[in-house]
Amino acid sequence: MSVIQTHPESSFGLYIHWPFCLSKCPYCDFNSHVHDRVDHDAWREALVREINHYAAMTPGRVLSSIFFGGGTPSLMHPETVAAAIDEAQKRWNFSNDIEITLEANPTSVEADKFTAFRRAGVNRVSLGIQSLREKDLEFLGRKHNVGEARRAIEIAGATFDRFSFDLIYARPQQTVAAWKEELEEALTLSGGHISLYQLTIEPGTAFFAQHARGDFMIPNDMAAGDLYEATQDILGAAGMPAYEISNHAKPGEESRHNMTYWRYGDYVGVGPGAHGRLTLDGQKKATRAHRAPEIWLNDVTAKGHGAHPFEDVTPDQRMTEALMMGLRLSEGIPLSRLEHESGRHRDTFFDAKKIKALSDEGYLTLSDTHIAATASGRQRLNALLSYLVG
Repeated sequence: MSVIQTHPESSFGLYIHWPFCLSKCPYCDFNSHVHDRVDHDAWREALVREINHYAAMTPGRVLSSIFFGGGTPSLMHPETVAAAIDEAQKRWNFSNDIEITLEANPTSVEADKFTAFRRAGVNRVSLGIQSLREKDLEFLGRKHNVGEARRAIEIAGATFDRFSFDLIYARPQQTVAAWKEELEEALTLSGGHISLYQLTIEPGTAFFAQHARGDFMIPNDMAAGDLYEATQDILGAAGMPAYEISNHAKPGEESRHNMTYWRYGDYVGVGPGAHGRLTLDGQKKATRAHRAPEIWLNDVTAKGHGAHPFEDVTPDQRMTEALMMGLRLSEGIPLSRLEHESGRHRDTFFDAKKIKALSDEGYLTLSDTHIAATASGRQRLNALLSYLVG
């Protein structure tokens, strides 16, 4: 194995999807499944085989990050995590500061298991805490309590050099004062990175039907905006500004893997439902795997991968995708990146009247080198993008 330093603009990531959970959270629309039995040996072999499939297409690439997502990857056997990392290490060059993250739920956090994950090569964990209030954990369908959440954070901090955890806000009847108190508490537990997501009601989830029936209400747009602004104020004052819409970090603690997505870098997606973006022979390809775990596993067993046919991403699509991802970041997007993706000169990118309107409203900035959404613009990013590229 060679160890190489990479420039962030050339980052290349590997996402590995573990689709299984102990239970399905009522707000979750991810590709996750509850199974009584999982054949860990079969899944270990299949993940390794699909890593091989993609590595054969990308020889010589330098891997800057690996991310085990789900589902609940902390339910994986450490041997499976080790096998996937070992195979990636054999097939690609690792950057000398490679980030290897594993998502974990407090209910599946054990000190011995975390130690085994670290020995396998994991050097960062992301904990699905979601709330530090008992009644809200119950509402969100979480299986842990606040004490278990705190213990999980303590174990993560003692085991790994870097860790993060998630919280969900805009919960029913949540006030700004209560959220501020919870955020201050979270900051005392933080290791330098916190992800803070606004609760949304997604079709196909248990919450969607319950919300439609009127079983509960969530804060309206104005109240949710107040909660968002309180989040920015408190985390910013604590030295953890938002580097992305929902992610806050001390300088240097940003998620390197997620930055690859937001900077529109290439990444491989392995496992059921996993997506990827790969540049092959100068053409950007969109990859996606079968969502159903059984179909994916059978396909990998039969042919070495569970992917649908790749789709070409056109230059216009590449520019739109790069905009959609990059405007989420406080740093914005280098215009040179948009030129590279679109094959066009920057003077042809935008309608000058639209740029002026968004700039005058304080939602967007455009310089000679970058385009960026302001804090207010990122709060309204969907509307901003619709107007900008519509």
